[in-house]
Amino acid sequence: MTQTVVDSLLRGALVTLVVVAVAVLVAIPVALVAGLARLSRLRVVRLIAGAYVEVFRGTSALVQLFWAYFVLPEFGIVLPPLTVGCAVLGLNAGAYGAEIVRGAVNAVPRGQWEALQTLGIGRWQGMRWVVFPQAVPTMLPPAGNTLIDVLKASALVSLITVSDFTRAINQWATTGVLDLTLAYTLLLVGYFAMSMPLSGGMRLLERFYRRRLPSPHR
Repeated sequence: MTQTVVDSLLRGALVTLVVVAVAVLVAIPVALVAGLARLSRLRVVRLIAGAYVEVFRGTSALVQLFWAYFVLPEFGIVLPPLTVGCAVLGLNAGAYGAEIVRGAVNAVPRGQWEALQTLGIGRWQGMRWVVFPQAVPTMLPPAGNTLIDVLKASALVSLITVSDFTRAINQWATTGVLDLTLAYTLLLVGYFAMSMPLSGGMRLLERFYRRRLPSPHR
């Protein structure tokens, strides 16, 4: 491999990491808002949040990317491919994250809510200071899985002309500069190498939150 090829692959890997980082920054607040909205006492709020979750979970991320990139311009909304990729992957991950948030909050023992009512603590105050902190450790393992899914799905942005790692590999492989076996082995190894720090970071975060929780035997 020449230095030009190596530089191209490194730039592609950097673009992939940027896509993942921005998508996660979109997904986290969306997941929190939509997940808590699904627990709202207001039916209309639950319906709106539920519709968002079902649409993004019920359709392919690839179809969502193509729709945003090719159909939105028909309505006068033209966005750069990188923006489309980050936004769609973020909204897609946010839909799965919303269910993680909802499930984790619902897993907090009902007695916690009853204790808050007895103490006269409001619903959202109790959610912020008591219920949500207890739900976070339950959220982290599936959230880690979703993070890795975002990384894997990021390869799809190459199909809307984003010059990510996958697109860089494909360009050199199809022009014959890289042997196909070498090219796609590099692709496999590259995504695995990018996933390892993400998985390790999430495991550290899980241990951190578990240490902060009081022991049930105290």
